[in-house]
Amino acid sequence: MKEILKDLPDRPIKPRNEGLTMIMDKGLSLNEAENMVVLKSELTDIVKLGFGTSLLTRYIERKINLYHEADIMVYTGGTLFEAFIVRNQFDDYCRLMDKLKLEMVEVSDGSMDLEHDEKCEYIRKLSKNYKVISEIGSKDETIKIENSDWVKFMSKEIDAGSWKVIAEARESGNVGVYEENGDIKDKLIKKITKDIDSIKILWEAPKKEQQVWFINNLGANVNLGNISPNDIISLECLRLGLRGDTFNNYL
Repeated sequence: MKEILKDLPDRPIKPRNEGLTMIMDKGLSLNEAENMVVLKSELTDIVKLGFGTSLLTRYIERKINLYHEADIMVYTGGTLFEAFIVRNQFDDYCRLMDKLKLEMVEVSDGSMDLEHDEKCEYIRKLSKNYKVISEIGSKDETIKIENSDWVKFMSKEIDAGSWKVIAEARESGNVGVYEENGDIKDKLIKKITKDIDSIKILWEAPKKEQQVWFINNLGANVNLGNISPNDIISLECLRLGLRGDTFNNYL
């Protein structure tokens, strides 16, 4: 692209460790997934099969294989992990991951109470056989986590074996690192990035204004997640300064 238009930011090619774009698949059909891969696979690093959709999606194995053939990492949402854990079915969860031929898993505690040391133990166990991505933050907006605890929890989960830690936002973008109205908790994010290498963090940012903030503050190669399949190309335009919100970033 740089041979056509100069002064664009460098974007690492896949497979990459930063500048990741994680897509939320909330139940795409096989045909919809095929269309996404044809149009946008080079811009998509990870697909999350949201919450418990992988148990209900027809042809799920074929869809996962389609993503894998396009060099897209796939994992099931953390809510599914929690649904197994709260029922004391950890071994069954692992068997399902193997049946689906997934090499990546999410460990979270956004919908259930789970002691953090126990959560880290699950990360340690799973990291022996899978690439683990773990999530910090509750889906319940009434549960507040102190800024220092975000840093402490992220550090412990990275030490336990997490490849990346996710900053919770839900698909609505109004919990975790965001206010109830979607505004960004900038003091919290500045505290986190002061103490944790941002390459290790994947920020859930489903809303355009949230994506713009992260790109303007953390650069084109910030890791962003919970992106709608319809927003993949428009997000890449934001990263490259090819949209009004980031137009002047790289001139």
